[in-house]
Amino acid sequence: MAHPGEQFYPEGVHWDDPIARGTLPDLLSKAAGDYGARPALEFRDRPISYAELEAMVEVAAAAFLRAGYGKNASVALFLGNSPDHPVNFFGALKAGARVVHLSPLDGERALSHKLSDSGARILVTSDLSALLPMALKFLEKGLLDRLIVCEDDNWGAVGNPHTSIPDDPAIVTFKKFTAGATNPARWPNVAVDDVALLQYTGGTTGLPKGAMLTHGNLTSAVSIYDVWGKPARAGRNNAIDRVICVLPLFHIFALTVILLRSLERGDLISLHQRFDVEAVMRDIEVKRATAFPGVPTMWIAIASLPDLDKRDMSSLAYCGSGGAPLPVEVARIFERKTNMKLKSGWGMTETCSPGTGHPPEGPEKPGSIGLMLPGIEMDVVALDDSKKILPPGEVGEIRIKGPNVTTGYWNRPQETADTFVGDRFLTGDIGYMDQDGYFYLVDRKKDMIISGGFNVYPQMIEQAMYEHPAVHEVIVIGIPDDYRGEAAKAFVKLRTGATPFTLEELKAFLAGKLGKHEIPAALEFVDELPRTSVGKLSRHELRNQQPAQPRQVQLASGGRG
Repeated sequence: MAHPGEQFYPEGVHWDDPIARGTLPDLLSKAAGDYGARPALEFRDRPISYAELEAMVEVAAAAFLRAGYGKNASVALFLGNSPDHPVNFFGALKAGARVVHLSPLDGERALSHKLSDSGARILVTSDLSALLPMALKFLEKGLLDRLIVCEDDNWGAVGNPHTSIPDDPAIVTFKKFTAGATNPARWPNVAVDDVALLQYTGGTTGLPKGAMLTHGNLTSAVSIYDVWGKPARAGRNNAIDRVICVLPLFHIFALTVILLRSLERGDLISLHQRFDVEAVMRDIEVKRATAFPGVPTMWIAIASLPDLDKRDMSSLAYCGSGGAPLPVEVARIFERKTNMKLKSGWGMTETCSPGTGHPPEGPEKPGSIGLMLPGIEMDVVALDDSKKILPPGEVGEIRIKGPNVTTGYWNRPQETADTFVGDRFLTGDIGYMDQDGYFYLVDRKKDMIISGGFNVYPQMIEQAMYEHPAVHEVIVIGIPDDYRGEAAKAFVKLRTGATPFTLEELKAFLAGKLGKHEIPAALEFVDELPRTSVGKLSRHELRNQQPAQPRQVQLASGGRG
């Protein structure tokens, strides 16, 4: 079959169904026209209608234009989850600018690089103490000309720590920045192929690089999800969804899967500033949320609730995991306690999120990331020859092609060239496709451990370790080893009340589940494991935290460290 897995697509969905492309300002304008008074966002129990949202966006856009940040300008956003994000995101785009997302959880070095690399000389932030002090550093370093500060309490005071706004001509509150701004006689022309977003990614071997995501990339991503989910939505009589958004909007997963997709469809986004498991459960049980896209760490927290089997999850029509591989054991526990299936798809920053997904009906494939979505072509190529396509079952690097795939990296022509083979993007993910067209991730190419000449994939070890009843979370990395070159070391956060186990006990538990070359040679217990800005466990950050080691394996005794 030309498009593997198409036989399992939802009824009426075909791989070659038309994928729509447009611009993001048009997406919002159409939604405002179609849904008007319907609530688009709910934040701190306050609803904001589609018409209100577009009106706020137009004010922001007019202010950006008046200040000279229109066509060919980069506007940086350093914001958490509040309505300030969509207002300024769409406002900058309507003014013709491109957006640069900055993660509040990044360090000063990475953020400074993103600002200087993107050319953004204006930054929109908040007066929250988690944000403003860092933004002020950028101004002091000469990286900015203008700093726009949104006042968090404008959305209702909740006692968040704030930092006072300094008296500086380069700093202005959002309220003053937008005061008196009027719409132009004609809005700037925004083209489908214009870069809408510089979304920084990578950095595992150096500084982050900006994936250039066009309006066409992002709108086609929304369309791909629409085509895929249309039958399920029709089966629910096109009900309006209440979508929980605890994922940070500066991350591509939340931006596409929640913000853009929900607005295009007329749904309500229930916006949370942070992940709190009981707040999410209240949204489900009391406010009857119907959709919750999360990352594995969120599902680990929910699956670990001691009374989950007694909680009312009946309102949820959709729950899914993305952003990182979902441990099979976590999905099993969740299904056993709730009788709901939790499946994970795959995508990446460079694909605006879409890549693979699971059909509602189809063969059970534990550990699979699903089938390639409509309009997307994926294959697997040899690790030593990116033009050699491998047959089903053979492990190699996954390639992808589609209207949602980035045009390349900002100011990085060589890295762009190195990442494409013709029109196919090399993902850096190692995996395979089975005979049915289902894809499986084995690991990231850069995370692979070569132990005694064998390829060892940390994710496979982690999956096996999640079956251990004492393991709450685990990250496996490679450490130097005189004999094998590299060996696997497991860092474990225990479940509450669980007793530490020894390395020998772990080896006995994993015997038969893993090959001898895959079993960890070292073990360490930790109170917390590092996370990325979206809450994913971070193997890269854990590596950075490790002290320089001699060329030998330190065998842990099993005590807390």
